[in-house]
Amino acid sequence: MTNAAPTNGKIFLVGLGPGDVVHMTARARQAIAESDTVIGYSTYIKLVKDLLDDKEVIRKGMTEELDRCYEALERARQGKTVALVSSGDSGVYGMAGPTFEVLFESGWKPGEDVDVEVVPGSSAINACAALVGAPLTHDACTISLSDLLTPWPVIARRLEAAAKADFVLALYNPKSGRRTGQIVEAQRLLLLHRSPDTPVALVKSAYRRRQHIELTRLERMADSDIGMLTTVIVGNSNTFVRDGLMVTPRGYANKYSMADSGLVVKDGEQSGRSLSMGLIGWRALAAAWLAEDEKRTLLDAASRFDMPFAEILAAVSLHGEESGCSWQASAVDVEDFTKAFNWARSWNRLRVIVRSEAGSVVELLLTDPDFQFKGNWLNLISDSAHLHVPWNKVMSIWVVAHHGTVQGLYCCDARGGRLLNMQPIAATIAFDPVATAHLFRFSAIQCETEQEEASADVD
Repeated sequence: MTNAAPTNGKIFLVGLGPGDVVHMTARARQAIAESDTVIGYSTYIKLVKDLLDDKEVIRKGMTEELDRCYEALERARQGKTVALVSSGDSGVYGMAGPTFEVLFESGWKPGEDVDVEVVPGSSAINACAALVGAPLTHDACTISLSDLLTPWPVIARRLEAAAKADFVLALYNPKSGRRTGQIVEAQRLLLLHRSPDTPVALVKSAYRRRQHIELTRLERMADSDIGMLTTVIVGNSNTFVRDGLMVTPRGYANKYSMADSGLVVKDGEQSGRSLSMGLIGWRALAAAWLAEDEKRTLLDAASRFDMPFAEILAAVSLHGEESGCSWQASAVDVEDFTKAFNWARSWNRLRVIVRSEAGSVVELLLTDPDFQFKGNWLNLISDSAHLHVPWNKVMSIWVVAHHGTVQGLYCCDARGGRLLNMQPIAATIAFDPVATAHLFRFSAIQCETEQEEASADVD
């Protein structure tokens, strides 16, 4: 008589969806039915109590997530099939991540010892959105306000970045009995970049017995009744509320206009192709916009198109001549940055403008300037002033001209923002990229052309 080979145990990481059994996937129900043991937070166990039959049930508290993972691993190594359940989707602030961390820490490898299957479910962002209309029709992101495991400076940076980028936001874990200030601080950060009238949906206990929905505005968000079971959806600049429904437009109005016969493609646009303001076309439009009015400046263009200053310089470099733009720009090759400064030194008299990250502007008039490079710093020295600029922040240098006359050197940081610019005083310097090439080299600016190919994009 021979002993049977040991059978691998299995862990199902099951997403239960919003809470009502009717919104669980068929695979989630099947996984629970196949399991010997079901492990989860007590509230989640209640959501599936009718599916448990005579199974072993292990209930754990809210802060015992890792204990659930170790329990699941222990039983799976005994050859049992375990369902470790989470509300929503187990991979969105759920148990999937912690379980894999515990497995890897124990020496587990996929295909050995214990089998693992992630069973997806509808996350809170999807469930809550369905109850209030269609707020997620365009780009959206999720941010948890819980600082139990994530430092608040990290959360704050993510909030402000998402707000500035105009994402629709879903805020998870917005408030609890002890954490009451996070939602107030989140509101403050969002208001730095969003209108006070931005629509906000507050959905508590979606699809559960105590479901509650409130539509409000960003300026009043923190005054509402918000708790741990609330998901907060903050709209973007185009989101609107009509007849009790919150909707974020997909963007059809950018390409089409409404007519009696239906949608009509706007002038300059093509159905099934990128917008004229898409990746390929926006730079040409920026250069053409500058060419339309002689009084328009590069700063005007940066403001008009809401793009970093270096991107406007790139647009002029690529499309200025073909559009008839009076501005010119050429990027200095990175290996010739120092040569560019030596060229500026030869102007003898120049105006230097430095901008801080906080927005402050320092302007100096220098005669016979001396540029010294010391470590990560560029020191601009004259008889009356010493100016220290972080040289390691300079990512691009541009020669900028207007009507063929050099306006100066512009140094930009990694984001394309202006860090430093130097302008000649009293000297008129003609700019010709070919003639100036003997001083230093210019970098080629990338400009791809759109290829004709099959695409899965849908208008």
